Amino acid sequence: MRFTTSFTRLVGCDVPVQQAPIGFAAAVPDLPAAVAAAGGHGMLAAVGMPASALAGAIDVLNGRTRCYGVNFIQPLADEEVVEIAAAKAPLVEFYFGPADPALVERAKAGGALVSRQVVSAHEARAAVDAGCDLVVARGIEAGGRTTGGIGLLPLLDGVLDAVDVPVVAAGGIATHRAVAAALAAGASAVRVGTRFLAAREAATHPVHLAAVLDADYEDTVLTDAFSADTFPVAHRVLRSCLRAAEEFAGDHVAEMSVGGVRTAVPRFSPHNPAADAIGAVEAMALYAGQGVGAVTRSESAAEIVADLVRGLGVD
Repeated sequence: MRFTTSFTRLVGCDVPVQQAPIGFAAAVPDLPAAVAAAGGHGMLAAVGMPASALAGAIDVLNGRTRCYGVNFIQPLADEEVVEIAAAKAPLVEFYFGPADPALVERAKAGGALVSRQVVSAHEARAAVDAGCDLVVARGIEAGGRTTGGIGLLPLLDGVLDAVDVPVVAAGGIATHRAVAAALAAGASAVRVGTRFLAAREAATHPVHLAAVLDADYEDTVLTDAFSADTFPVAHRVLRSCLRAAEEFAGDHVAEMSVGGVRTAVPRFSPHNPAADAIGAVEAMALYAGQGVGAVTRSESAAEIVADLVRGLGVD
């Protein structure tokens, strides 16, 4: 399969589909490697990874593909791990906080392309002025953490007018029709998260997966409730987990490995469940975007990528 855009030419993939860095479900190399093998672009989520673990995961990925990137939440990013990613990975991405030219320069000095998630045209211009090679326009429909924003289509219009680098559209995209619509609206690629939670190669906790497969389009909510032990920020989660967390009696809902250390997870923690989480996992932050109603079965990453580009006229 091949469908060429400015994004695919820049990052070297075959089709304009990028897997979103879906927290602990994408904190292992298997998912981004499988997406890349299918012709798309994978993203490794560097959530809670110490330097040695991140270096090892990147080495595994480099043995399988170069069509991937590493995502960091900027306020939580350690300088050492960013430099490791910049030296080893083909792309580094930042989210949250103001665009930081010094951080972008440090990443590019290591040889990596630099991407940034943005929620406004102003943020997109700031990202490009800071030296970013591409931006991800993140609509309010997207699952997970968000700093605010608007619906994807008006956001995409504003961002495309503001910058001349490749723009990836993200938020609520889970079907081939949504992919075609975003590309027709001017995006150079699409970013898909919730659909890849159901990929067989993802490290999605079974409770999270079951909740996603059971959810309909209206079953997500944007809430700042899941901000315990971190900076306050809104998250789009499944409505069922917010209800379960509100009804939970106790300070900690679960236990799981974070950075190789068994950790008690506070009620209303922003952590989505790692695969080895135990406890009231249904009361953890179960991220999902508004496209969740289209996710009805578990499939391989290759099957998902092929379905997303169905009808595009790929070679």
